Amino acid sequence: MFTHNKALQYTVRVSEPNPVLASLLLEQFGGPDGELAAAMRYFTQGLAEDDAGRKDMLLDIATEELSHLEIIGSIVAMLNKGAKGQLAEAALEEAELYRSITAGGNSHTQAILFGGGPSLTNSSGVPFSGAYVDSRGDPTCDLRSNIAAESRAKIVYERLIAVTDDPGIKDALGFLMTREIAHQKSFEKALYTIEDNFPPGKHPGVPGFDSLYVNTSTGAGDIDGPWNSGEEWDRIDDVVAKGPLDGGDGTAKVKLTDDQMTAVKAMAVRTTSDPSKDPLTGADLGSLVQ
Repeated sequence: MFTHNKALQYTVRVSEPNPVLASLLLEQFGGPDGELAAAMRYFTQGLAEDDAGRKDMLLDIATEELSHLEIIGSIVAMLNKGAKGQLAEAALEEAELYRSITAGGNSHTQAILFGGGPSLTNSSGVPFSGAYVDSRGDPTCDLRSNIAAESRAKIVYERLIAVTDDPGIKDALGFLMTREIAHQKSFEKALYTIEDNFPPGKHPGVPGFDSLYVNTSTGAGDIDGPWNSGEEWDRIDDVVAKGPLDGGDGTAKVKLTDDQMTAVKAMAVRTTSDPSKDPLTGADLGSLVQ
């Protein structure tokens, strides 16, 4: 069961309304790396988690992410407050009011459709999607995904901090950015307390292929490093000469019944192309007209 503490986790101080900035901040409200996506990701993982420690951590962080959603939503609402009142009361002349709500981003949608309240969209107005939640039910896989998600969210917060000079908003965004660091540390600790955490899942991989680097690019620009060279790696530089890695002939085969084979051959005959023909086509006729 949840209860709501009316005090925000971090105080929101907004110097002045700014609908355009409000639109940008929606990226962390309903966007793929936003607070709602994080909360839903960790809730779904936590509810299915069998390890008591990880379950507790995931549900703690998921709940905190909801508090961060509340902070972002409150900032967005404050940034839209002036425009909301002016629009609701028609307090400005038509042209001036139009300019104030169409300044940029999807600020007009925020004003007209949502009345200045935060919408579950990203900064371009794209609705929130459950597809942002990429949980797979394996802790070593999900924790790595969580680490990446927190890293991405931190970068988005850095970019948002860079586009505002409002000291109160910078302060609140700095707090949210820093919490991404703390969550990443928790997820990393949880990952490395799993003794067999790599590769993810149960199966170790097929010997001979798990430390093979295939250099599939040709020409100048090849760079050697610990990601493709050294004692840990076997390496293939001439992909064609090495042929199929399984030692086969590299073709696709399937066993068919006699009836299926008859049907396939009939279709092949019916749809065969005649390379000796060069028919006049609609594209040819269009080119002649030009």
